[in-house]
Amino acid sequence: MRPPVAPPGWSRWLVPPAALAVHLSIGQAYAWSVFKPAVEDALHVSGTQSALPFQLAIVMLGLSAAFGGTLVERNGPRWAMTVALVCFSSGFLISALGAGLEQFWLIVLGYGFVGGIGLGIGYISPVSTLIKWFPDRPGMATGIAIMGFGGGALIASPWSAQMLESFGSGNGGLELAFLVHGVVYAVFMSLGVFLIRVPSGTSEARGAARQAATGPQVSANQAIRTPQFWCLWLVLCMNVTAGIGILEKAAPMITDFFQDSSTPVSASAAAGFVALLSAANMAGRIGWSSTSDLIGRKNVYRLYLGVGALMYLLIALWGDSSKPLFVLCALVILSFYGGGFATIPAYLKDLFGTYQVGAIHGRLLTAWSTAGVLGPLIVNRIADSQESAGKHGASLYGLSLIIMIGLLVVGFVANELVRPVHARHHHVPAPRESADDAASTARDQQQSA
Repeated sequence: MRPPVAPPGWSRWLVPPAALAVHLSIGQAYAWSVFKPAVEDALHVSGTQSALPFQLAIVMLGLSAAFGGTLVERNGPRWAMTVALVCFSSGFLISALGAGLEQFWLIVLGYGFVGGIGLGIGYISPVSTLIKWFPDRPGMATGIAIMGFGGGALIASPWSAQMLESFGSGNGGLELAFLVHGVVYAVFMSLGVFLIRVPSGTSEARGAARQAATGPQVSANQAIRTPQFWCLWLVLCMNVTAGIGILEKAAPMITDFFQDSSTPVSASAAAGFVALLSAANMAGRIGWSSTSDLIGRKNVYRLYLGVGALMYLLIALWGDSSKPLFVLCALVILSFYGGGFATIPAYLKDLFGTYQVGAIHGRLLTAWSTAGVLGPLIVNRIADSQESAGKHGASLYGLSLIIMIGLLVVGFVANELVRPVHARHHHVPAPRESADDAASTARDQQQSA
C-alpha cells in the first residue's frame, strides 16, 4: 500500500499533522493508569497484575519497531499507519471483549500484545518520511510528530476518566469504554493514513533530500554492526530509564517526599504534578529536538545526560526540603526524557544517512523496551526493600536516585564515544539504483526545461 506522491504545490507542512494524528492516538498508552483501579476492582487482580498490559505494550513497542522497521521502509508510511491503526484499535476491541467476559488475559493480549504491535509500528511509521520532507530541520520535524506520543495522555487521561465516570467502573463500563476508544482512535488515525504523502521526484523536499543523501548512507543491517549504533542504544536506554523511573511512580514519590512536612501533598496535588510532568514530556519533544537543529545532536544529549544527572543530585540532596526545587528538577528531567525520544531519529540520520533510517530507528527502540522494564523495576524494588527495612518518606528513594545518576553518567560517556561511521559500513548503490537515480535526475531536468 504505497502512499500517493505529493502533487505539485503540496505543502510539506501537511505531513507533520498526518504523523501527529497517529502519535496522539497511540500516546494513550501513557494514560493506562486511569484504567488500573477499574481493572483491579472489576476483574479482581492485584496492582502488579494490572500493570501487565502496559508493561507488555512497551515491550512489544520496542520489539515490533525492531522487527518491523525494514517492512516500514519497504512498504511506506501509509502501509505502516494502516497496520498501526488495525492493531491499536483491535487491541481495545479485544480488551472490551475481555472486560465483558471477565477474562483479564484477554485485556493483556489485546492492549498489551496486539495493541503494543500497533504502538511500535505506529511510532516509527512517519520518521523516514518526515526526514525526507524536512532534511534541513529533521529534529524539528520528528519532534512535532513524536510530541504527540508524549501529549496523547493529556487528552486520553481526562477523556478516559470521564468515560469511566459516565459508564461506570464495573465490567460493563470498562467494556464500553474500551469499545469507544477502539472506534474513535480508528477514525482519528485514519486521518493520518489518508493525509500522508511522500515527496515527488520534482519537489523541493526531494531535491534537498538528494543533496543530503550525498553523505554517508548506511543500511540497517550494517548499522547494528557499528559501535555508533550501540553507543546510541546505551544513550537512549540510560536517558529513558532515568526519566521513566520518575514518570511511573510520580504521584506516590512526591507524596512520600513531603509526607512528614508541614504541608503534605494531597492526592489532587499529586495528580496535578503528574499532569505537569506530561506537559514537560510533550514540550521537551518539540523544544529540545528543535534546539538540536541549532546546537547539534551530540551537544543536546550532553545537556540531557549531564544536566539530568545534576537534577537528580539536587533532588537527592535537597528535594525533600523544597517543593519548588523538587518539582522544577522533575520537570527538567521529564523534558529531557521526551527530548531524547524526539532527537534520536535526527541523530541517527546524521550518522547513518536517510537510506534506512526508519528501520535503524526501529531497532534502536529495543533500548526503550529495556528501559521500560529497568526504570520502574529499580525504583519500585528499592522502595519496597527500604520500606521493609523500616524506612519511609524520601529515604525510600535515596539509593534509586544515586543509581539514576550513575546510569546518566554511563550514557554521557557513551555519547562522547560517538564518532562518524567508518566508510567500510557505507551503503554502495547497486547499478540499478544508480541508473534509476540518473534517469530520475534527467526527467527532472527535462521537466524544468
